[in-house]
Amino acid sequence: MSMYGRDPWGGPLEIHATDSATDDERSRNLQELDRGALDETQQSWLLGAGEQKKKKKRYVDLGCIIVSRKLFIWTLGTLAVCAFLAGFITLIVKTVPRHHHKPPPPDNYTIALHKALLFFNAQKSGKLPRHNNVSWRGNSGLQDGKGDGVPPVIKDLVGGYYDAGDAIKFNFPMSFSMTMLSWSVIEYSGKYQAAGELGHVKDIIKWGTDYLLKNFNSTADTITQLGMQVGSGDTSQGSTTPNDHYCWMRPEDIDYDRPTQTCTTCSDLAAEMAAALAAASIVFKDNRAYSQKLVHGATTLFKFSRDSRGRYSPNGREASVFYNSTSYWDEFVWGGAWMYFATGNSSYLKLATTPRLAKHAGAFWGGPDYGVLSWDNKLTGAQVLLSRLRLFLSPGYPYEEILSTFHNQTGIVMCSYLPMFTSFNRTRGGLIQLNHGRPQPLQYVVNAAFLAALYSDYLDAADTPGWYCGPNFFSTDVLRDFAKTQIDYILGKNPRKMSYIVGFGNHYPKHVHHRGASIPKNKVKYNCKGGWKWRDSSKPNPHTIVGAMVAGPDKHDHFHDVRTNYNYTEPTLAGNAGLVAALVALSGDKTTGIDKNTLFSAVPPMFPTPPPPPAPWKP
Repeated sequence: MSMYGRDPWGGPLEIHATDSATDDERSRNLQELDRGALDETQQSWLLGAGEQKKKKKRYVDLGCIIVSRKLFIWTLGTLAVCAFLAGFITLIVKTVPRHHHKPPPPDNYTIALHKALLFFNAQKSGKLPRHNNVSWRGNSGLQDGKGDGVPPVIKDLVGGYYDAGDAIKFNFPMSFSMTMLSWSVIEYSGKYQAAGELGHVKDIIKWGTDYLLKNFNSTADTITQLGMQVGSGDTSQGSTTPNDHYCWMRPEDIDYDRPTQTCTTCSDLAAEMAAALAAASIVFKDNRAYSQKLVHGATTLFKFSRDSRGRYSPNGREASVFYNSTSYWDEFVWGGAWMYFATGNSSYLKLATTPRLAKHAGAFWGGPDYGVLSWDNKLTGAQVLLSRLRLFLSPGYPYEEILSTFHNQTGIVMCSYLPMFTSFNRTRGGLIQLNHGRPQPLQYVVNAAFLAALYSDYLDAADTPGWYCGPNFFSTDVLRDFAKTQIDYILGKNPRKMSYIVGFGNHYPKHVHHRGASIPKNKVKYNCKGGWKWRDSSKPNPHTIVGAMVAGPDKHDHFHDVRTNYNYTEPTLAGNAGLVAALVALSGDKTTGIDKNTLFSAVPPMFPTPPPPPAPWKP
């Protein structure tokens, strides 16, 4: 056995003389061997299989990455070409003339809407705002409320609107006008906004509601007296007392007494004023303080209307000659509905849906004027308004029975508007005769056009394609077409080819029955009789009262442009309010539709919130 041990792997452990190098030398030798082996490996990866000679490849060090010089050059070249092409295309686009696509011109309904709203500017009484935009009007009626009246006299009745061509302020039709305008804003605020008229129409409404608030103690919870009229229009034969009918003067020049008339039993007037303030409170819901002021005033008025029963226009009162109210039951339904939407108080809805009230208002019987919305009878408007409640909120018991009746009656009214039914005659030119051939037809036509277009939008918003007239089904487009044909007639599509809106189109009435528009603003003050020469003149009015819808043609489509015949040429506040509502409903894109939610902004949830689900069961 050798004296030297053996390597456990089989080799001898003896140290040969040739392996006597130092540790540093051995380390250097190992590093050189490793480097040589690595070079051979790299060369075998980089060279092709058949390549025998070594190739040296060049790179570009970009700091964060090393790339092939060839790839780097190709990338730079590609970017340069792309930049050149982009610049060249941009230069072409900038230099080549382009055809700008202008927005489509506004439709006739929108154009007419701009003009119809200006009529209210021309009717303003009181100290006018700077932006009133009617050059021939000025401050007037600054002493209203300070004259003789039934004690205690309401001291400040400056403001509001003159009703028509005279200078009387009738609160009954004025209130209805404000209610109609507010209703149209609640439903079509988007369309007003698109037309650039939302601020304008809200200013018009506020001018009216500010005045209505002056006609009673609006801070009290209970009142016993209500202002109903400023000015007098005594038309009795032989009367020579200066008043707003006998005299023909510009409102700015009036120097005769304008008495204030009040009432202590006037349910119809008080309920209509309550409806106006309640509807306006929804329009101004973003102005919390003013909205609450309107709601409080409306609450006081409606309470007064219920506590002190009676018509505001009994025989003997001047109002019975001009704006006679046939009953106050329709105002109870109408006003109750608006009070409910303004307050969310279900007691008002309970009242508005009382069958006895509906019966007195005429909801269950026809008659020649059934379905005709006007300053006198609001039943049809109330039925449409409450049908909306059923369509979208469906309150159920205990309201469902009467709401269902109102809904069915609304459908019947809409059927009566269609040409295939004979409820109402039509002129040869196509104008529906809602007042059966009596004078001044247009004010009733525009209200019907508004209701038809609105109800059509209600059905569309409720995903309902139409409604039944007996066994026949009609689409919502039929209602809209009816509204369009009637408004188109008023805009000039009639046998006379005349627009009955002053300032719209090229052919419209030039002798409007209107004091302010018929007397020149020439720094001459014409006295009571001095203005008669302008009233009786055959010359056109020196001022164009833009947007005024005149009374309209007769049942034969005839129209006489004569200043002294008010049955043809006199505009009214209520007539223009219905016109504005109809125009905004038809204006713009049909897809805009109604605002489904604003009317219900104060209405609480119809049904209690369901309880939360029970906690998970734990064993």
